[in-house]
Amino acid sequence: MATQEQFDRAVRDLIWNIVEIHSQLEEIHKCWAELLGITEPQWLILMAIDELDEGRGVSGIAVANKLRIHPAFVTNQTKKLEQLEFLARVTSPDDARFLQISLTQKARTEMAKLSDKRQALNSTMLSGLDEESLAYLNKRLTAIAKNSRLASQKLSLGLL
Repeated sequence: MATQEQFDRAVRDLIWNIVEIHSQLEEIHKCWAELLGITEPQWLILMAIDELDEGRGVSGIAVANKLRIHPAFVTNQTKKLEQLEFLARVTSPDDARFLQISLTQKARTEMAKLSDKRQALNSTMLSGLDEESLAYLNKRLTAIAKNSRLASQKLSLGLL
C-alpha cells in the first residue's frame, strides 16, 4: 500500500509528464500549421472541425467547446481560414443566426498530403503501445480530465 508521500510523488510525476506532453504537442501542431502556412490555433480549429463534422458542417460554438476557447476567437479565426480557402461558412438551415463551418476540398487535400508524416509521427510517439493499451490509457485520461474540470470548478468557487 502506497504512503501519502508516494502518492503525492506519483501525482507530481503525472502532472509533469502531462506538461511535457502538452509542450511537445504544441511544437508538433506548430510544425503542421507552418506546413500549411497558418497559425497553430488555426491548425487546431481545422483539426476540431475535421473531428466534429459529420457531413453537415459544425457550429463555431462546438469548435470553441472542443478546444476550450472563446467562441469569438473561433469566429475571428474561421473568417481568416475562409479567406485562405480552407473553410466554408454557410448559414445553418436550422437557424439562420448560426453558421455551419466545414473544411473545403483545398483543406482536405492539404491535410491529406500530411497524412503519411502524421502516421509516422503517431507511430513514433506511441511506440510500444498497442490498441488495448491506448484504449486503457484513454479511458483513464478521460476520467482524469473530467475530475480535473470538477477540481478546477471547486477551486475557483473556494470549495477546496
